[in-house]
Amino acid sequence: MADYQHELADNIHCTTTLGKIVCVGRNYADHAKELNNPIPKQPLLFIKPATAAVPMTSPLVIPQGLGECHHEVEMALLIGQRLTAANREQVLAAIAGVGLALDLTLRDIQAELKQKGQPWERAKAFDGSCPLSAFVAVADTDLASLPLKLYRNNQLQQSGNTDQMVFAIADLLVAISASFTLLPGDVVLTGTPAGVGPLLSGDSLRACLGGLLEIETTVA
Repeated sequence: MADYQHELADNIHCTTTLGKIVCVGRNYADHAKELNNPIPKQPLLFIKPATAAVPMTSPLVIPQGLGECHHEVEMALLIGQRLTAANREQVLAAIAGVGLALDLTLRDIQAELKQKGQPWERAKAFDGSCPLSAFVAVADTDLASLPLKLYRNNQLQQSGNTDQMVFAIADLLVAISASFTLLPGDVVLTGTPAGVGPLLSGDSLRACLGGLLEIETTVA
């Protein structure tokens, strides 16, 4: 995590320690459908610890012997102000930066846990399960309409737009802050479009968020 903390500060002035990583499941309808999951009526939230974060630019290390590890590319939001039961204006003002993330998922283990009605942490929160880019300042960027793409071995694998989110950014952050406090240094992952799939050793990946960010990495 120390390596990632250095990268966190590369593009924006940020001296805050990385906190928890709040994720939302099934926030793109096409992704929910590809896994035969119902579209939620309220945000489906889970948390990765700070120990899940690694620099996206470093070679990704995926667990061995635990079944398929799937890529899920997402837009990530860096929180810069404390948010508790906040309103729309407060949550939008609290976004300190935007980045790219991969929500790595042990899909076979997740399916087993879901079948038993158990929590997903073993499939979602393992060490290295959240590769993150550096964050860039939001400025006047319209975060509600940004293309989000992932190329795997130079083939387009995932493609969506943030305007396809089931729960828009402001609504999502309001709902999260109503359940638990967000602190400076926390990161929110906003969901993944369709096209998720397994990673293999030697894969090359390129993730893009509009004209803001383009990150290349490999699977070790």
